[in-house]
Amino acid sequence: MEEELLRFAEYLKNERRMAHNTLVSYERDLRQMIIWLNAQGITRPEKVTDTVLNSYVLWLEREGKATTTISRVVASTKAFFAYEAKKGVIPFNPAESLKAPKVEKKLPTVLTGAEVEAFLQQTQGRTLKKLRDRAMLELLCATGLRVSEIIDLKVTDINLVIGYVNCSDGERERAIPFGRAAQDALRVYLEEGRAQLMKNGESDLLFVNISGSALSRQGFWKIIKYYGDKAGIRKDITPQALRNSFAAHLLRNGTDMRSMQTMLGHSDLSVTHAYVSYINAGSGAGDRLSRGRRR
Repeated sequence: MEEELLRFAEYLKNERRMAHNTLVSYERDLRQMIIWLNAQGITRPEKVTDTVLNSYVLWLEREGKATTTISRVVASTKAFFAYEAKKGVIPFNPAESLKAPKVEKKLPTVLTGAEVEAFLQQTQGRTLKKLRDRAMLELLCATGLRVSEIIDLKVTDINLVIGYVNCSDGERERAIPFGRAAQDALRVYLEEGRAQLMKNGESDLLFVNISGSALSRQGFWKIIKYYGDKAGIRKDITPQALRNSFAAHLLRNGTDMRSMQTMLGHSDLSVTHAYVSYINAGSGAGDRLSRGRRR
């Protein structure tokens, strides 16, 4: 079954062009399923039945796995066995009727303008770390970039003269404008902070850690949590919460759907519409970010 998983992963990567992080999640979920199946004495795909898969889902529930995790496992399992059936490895798809548990949707976290200001205020300072963090978080709040996008930015992706950042998600490129606050913070960081953080090393990355190496996703999350705690923000402040807040700011300022789609990097306008509905559900009334951040 491990060999079939490897073929499936290649299919997702080369034919479906699945995003790297999603592919990693699928492989991890399916490997865990295979380990469980092997423990039941099932080592070949054609021996898997719908009863067996339902038993696996029930086992995950008894183990206390989150409904979101189980829903993802069900999705990867259904995709894997659909592929196996299509390729003729198995006579039928045993996961066809497999159902995921109902996921209770939580309202999205959206910060008010005052909370964003308080959050960014904590980055004031002249230490190398503060110079980097202020530039990085001002840019994040002004553009709504994803974590993976902001830690992968190159110095050449920033245009300080006009005030925009070039961003690529591997398939599409987009240019996102940012305001004076981000412009000033980036200029100070590039002139006074980055070279010293690099410690005479070489890298084309815009933001680096205190060792002059690439920032990790976990490191980035810790930075946001640190300043959120310092600001006394009780909400669950995450990179996604800041992205949500950016989207809410665009909505409150009357940005049209096509422009939002471009800035947020959505592949399809329907995704933007769904995201807007999601943000509206969690937004407070009438609050907005400081205008200077978007000028």
